[in-house]
This record gives sequence, structure tokens and C-alpha cells, in this order.
Amino acid sequence: MAENKQILIVDDEAFIRVLLKQTLEDLEDMGVDLLVAADGEEGVEIALRRCPDLIFLDVMMPKMNGYEVCRRIKEVDSRAYIMLLTAKGQAIDKEKGLAVGANEYVTKPFDPDYILERAAEVLGIRLFA
Repeated sequence: MAENKQILIVDDEAFIRVLLKQTLEDLEDMGVDLLVAADGEEGVEIALRRCPDLIFLDVMMPKMNGYEVCRRIKEVDSRAYIMLLTAKGQAIDKEKGLAVGANEYVTKPFDPDYILERAAEVLGIRLFA
């Protein structure tokens, strides 16, 4: 069972937040808490207060971009697994994301099945017995 596991979704687009929550609802049924932030500042605040195990993080957001959010979180909680989700698919963007501490860099549109499988893997949860 996945007691106390937490996933934080940080994206300024409501549609993406809803899509990710729907994608991850199987994990929620297994005891994983889904936390949501609508911008980078809120994302940093929640991440530093709750220390989620996995963070899905948009790059292009108002107030604070995903690179800065990632850097700030990793300075305090190096074990957090951060997956950047972005429309910016250039190699230079991926290099920048990995340089600030992201564990993975996934371009939008993303495959919901991949997101669910990777989340379960990162959290150490078996989806299908």
C-alpha cells in the first residue's frame, strides 16, 4: 500500500491539472495524495511544506517558471523526483531542465499511460498484480 506517498502537480493550465489528476486517479485510489498548484510560487510553497515524493512541473508559468521552481525545491529537498512537462522540446531546454535538477523531461502532449506507469514506478507501487 502507498500510505503517505504524495504527488504534486504544478501547472498554470487548469486543463492540464485536471488531465494529470484523472491520469493519476488509480494511484489516488491506492492511498497516494494528489496535491495541486496553479503557479510556480504556490508550487514551491506546497513542495517545501509537504515534501512530495514526485512532482509534475510545467516549465512555462507566470510568476516563477518551472526551472526556477525545480532549482528551489532541489536546494531544500534533493530526494524529490521532479518530472518537467513542457511544450519546449528543444535539446537546449532539456539540458537546462536537467541542469537545475529535474530527473526527467517530458514534452507535451504527453502519453497518460506513460505518466501513470512512471509515477507508479517512482513511488514503488505495483499497478497491476
